Order: sequence, then C-alpha cells, then structure tokens
Amino acid sequence: MSKRPLTLIGALGVAALALTACSGGGSASGGDGTGAAFDIDPAELATTTEPGGAPVDQVTWNLPYEPLSLDPMLSFNYAENTVDANLCEGLTRITPDLSIENALAESVDAPDDTTYVYTLRDDVAFWDGTPLTADDVVYSLGRQVGPDSATYWGDYFANVASVEKTGEREVTVTMTQPDALFEQGMSSAAGAIVSKAAAEAAGEQFGTPQGGLMCTGPFSLESWEPGKAITLAKNAEYWDAELVPKVEQLSFSFIADESTAVNALRTGDVDGQFFYLPPAGLTQLEGGDATITFGESYIFWSLRAIQETGTFSNPKVREALLAAIDTEAIADVVFQGAAIPSPVLTGPAYYADDEAGDLFREAYDSYSIEPDIERAKQLLAEAGDVSAPIVLGVQGSSAVHEQTANLIQAAGEAIGLTIETKVIPVEQFGNLYFDEKAREGLDGFFTTYYGNVTDPLDVYTTFTPDSTNNFIKYDGAAQELADARSTLDPVERAKHTIAAQEKITRDLPWLPMGDLPVILVQNNAISGATASSAYLGYPWAATIGGVE
Repeated sequence: MSKRPLTLIGALGVAALALTACSGGGSASGGDGTGAAFDIDPAELATTTEPGGAPVDQVTWNLPYEPLSLDPMLSFNYAENTVDANLCEGLTRITPDLSIENALAESVDAPDDTTYVYTLRDDVAFWDGTPLTADDVVYSLGRQVGPDSATYWGDYFANVASVEKTGEREVTVTMTQPDALFEQGMSSAAGAIVSKAAAEAAGEQFGTPQGGLMCTGPFSLESWEPGKAITLAKNAEYWDAELVPKVEQLSFSFIADESTAVNALRTGDVDGQFFYLPPAGLTQLEGGDATITFGESYIFWSLRAIQETGTFSNPKVREALLAAIDTEAIADVVFQGAAIPSPVLTGPAYYADDEAGDLFREAYDSYSIEPDIERAKQLLAEAGDVSAPIVLGVQGSSAVHEQTANLIQAAGEAIGLTIETKVIPVEQFGNLYFDEKAREGLDGFFTTYYGNVTDPLDVYTTFTPDSTNNFIKYDGAAQELADARSTLDPVERAKHTIAAQEKITRDLPWLPMGDLPVILVQNNAISGATASSAYLGYPWAATIGGVE
C-alpha cells in the first residue's frame, strides 16, 4: 500500500483543520505535524500485557453498555463478548496472538472434508461441579443448527447436517458440504459450551439476570444486578492451571458516557476498559495512574450502504466518495492517531504468517489510499442523476461519528454530492442492525465491525446475498465467496477470497474507513489483560494480577 505524508484536499482539508482546532485537551504525542495525539506503529501493536504477579481481591472493569444476554449464542457484540470470554469457552479458542488452540477438546480430527470429530477433555467440570459431557456439547452446538434457531452465529452453522454423540467423550459434526469457516468459527462464542441441564431448566431466561448461566470458564457468574453491575467470581477449580485467575472478584460497571468513563479511569473508580473507538478524553489518561496499550485488532471502521435505491445505492457514487476521502485525515484528526488507514475491510491482522497470508499481503499492497478528487469527479459524472441527498445515520454522543460525518460531508461537497446527517440516540443506534424500519430514511451509517478468526473470508461472507448483514442484497462476489468457503486448502481459498475482495473493494457495499487497534486501559496497580481483539473470545482477565 502506498505511503505518503498527510495531505488535506479542498473542502475536506478545511473541515479537518477546523476539527483539529476544536479537538482540545491533552498534548500531542505525534511528531509529524499532523496534530495526532497518538502515533501508532502497526508493527508494534501488542497482543498481551505483562501479567501481574500478585493476588487481587477485586477488579472493576467498565463496559460501554449493559449486556442484553450472557447466553453465548446471543452474544455477538462488544460488552456481551467481553464478559462471556471469561465465563464460557468452546472446544477450541482463539489466543492472544490470534491463532487457535484446543480448549475443551483434547483433540480435533477431520477424517474427511465434511466430518469433524471432537474428543473431549476428561478433567472439565461446570461451576456447579457436574462434569462436562458429550451431551452438553451436542446440546450447545445442536441448538444453533437450522433456520429456526435464535442464535446470532447462524452463519457458522449454515452447512451443518448433524451434531451427534459418537462416544463417551466424543462428538461428531457432519457437514452438508466442505466449509472452511465452521472449524475456525468454533473458536469464537459460536462454539461455547453451556450446561444442557441448566439451559433447559432456565428456558428463555438462560443468560439473563433471572435465569443465570452455567459454563466451565475461569470465572463464574456470581451476580447480575440490572442497571448496576455484573460480578464474576474466581473459579479456583478451573481445568487449565495456567489460567486460574489471580483476581478473586471481577465486577463490571456500565458507564456509557465517554467523558464519565475516562474520569472513572483517572480517579481509579474503574480499573480498566477496552475501547473500540477512542474516547475524546483519551489523552487525559497519559502520564497518570493508568496505562494505555494499543493492541492487534480485527476491528475496523466503515460506512455501510443500507438501501437498494437512492443516490448512495449506486456503486459509482460510493467509489467516487471514497476516492475523495482522505482516510489519513480521518485517522489523525477523528481518531487522534489511533487508527490505521486501510484500502480494504480486512487489514493485516487477518493475514496468517503463511503462504496464504503472503497472498493477502501482496493484494493489500496493490491498493492505494491516495485521495484523487479528479477521479472522484469523473466517476460521479458517470453515475447519472445524483441530485438526491445522501442521508447518513450518526450515533448521538459520539465525537467519532460526528467528526467522521463532518469530513465526509466536506468530501462530498468537494465533488458535487449533498450529504446530510441524522443523529440516532445511542440507545437506539443498535436497532439499525436488526430493524428495517429503523433504517427508513437513511442511506447509510457508520459502524465498527470485526471478524472472529484470522481469515478475511470470515468478514467477506457478510456479502453473500442471504447474509443478514447484507442490507442491500449485494451479490457481486457471490460465486467467488461460495468457492472460497467450500475450499479447505488455505492457499487456494485465499485466491478465491482475493478475487471476491477485488469486486467488493470495487463495488463498496461498505466503505473502508480504517483499521482500529484495541485500546486497552489498565490502572497501574494491575496488569496482564489481553491486549488484542482476542479479548472478545479468550479469558483475558485470567492473567490479570497485581503489580507490586
């Protein structure tokens, strides 16, 4: 990918300079003259922090909102996964370096392209002392198979024909066709195992404050006071001796307001938090009693097209708008330097250190992030009637949303597009993902998104025609994606995925706005939390300890 100094073009530059002038607070640590508060080196992003060695009675961790459920099959979001990662675990699990290792499975075998045989460990128990059985695994995976399942992870189970107990400690999953994502996806919350007895007893209340939870992780669910806190307790009998917690009690608060959350970290009322968007006051934490760590991350920032009609439904318009946007300005001005411009949705964190990863890196380097106003105007001239305004949904109380919108409005104006914004209250913004009526009157909205495994295909399957996230029913890369998913060889799968990526990057159902490192803040009295986006699936708090 081409590298260059920050250049601000036309009206976009004026908007960026204005935002810089009013961003306020904190001294800039960037030394390149851009005004960025942070200077992120992608090669130096962390995956772990130094484990604390001392026992700790209690750690308070903040979440940006209160989870809706802790049932793992309903946990596809930041707060839910942050908590669940310490409670429930799968047959395999993602690790801090974003690879996959066995967890509840002692071994995983694939005797053919459509069969996976899981042999369970014999030393695992649920928090209530009952042993993990093959029946629990069959229940946990089987309840997610089929179109009537309530699971948020249905895409991973799309090609599952059956989940069967084939031995005292053996479970066999049979696929209808080869599926490159199933085995990988089981390392996420999709593969988390719960107690069959507890889940059936609680029914629809399972995973709620009323129904409780029963899993095998290094922490147990002690209490959930709605609107106040979720409290976890150390599981001293945890099967993995290396991950028995040093923290006796882990409590989660629900401070949604960014300024309040930063102040709680400054005063020590909260010991830590993962941020997926940099809060406006992040620089206030530098030099104080907390440490900021930027971690390797699957998370990215994008502008999502959501309607099949209107000006923004035209791929030429989306291509023209992206050509006019200076994503380095967004990274430096809006994200305070805590973002990495990327020409594609799946950046280097998704590339394994192997031959397939080399192919993805080569493809990545073939793109440019250089804005080109003249090209943007030419594309727009080819787009036809673009007189109707583009209306973008902006989350209320978010400086990142507001400032990104300001820059994009300026970029649109520079090439002849009218872009308007509509503020969506933070408590209603999540409805845009699930409720078609909530999206009425909007042409697009800004969003963070993340895959779950080190394979770009995991993200790009979002653009299959039947994906619930594919609001515009984009089908321009459907064949390439189908070929990739049915190809188990990583190198050949990469070739199909890169072909799909080329079409998706051309048609831009989502516009890539940059990669977002994990922002981990820990009080200096503790250390050890996982720094990479594996925190959404790995027991990140099990390695936290006190710093003497």
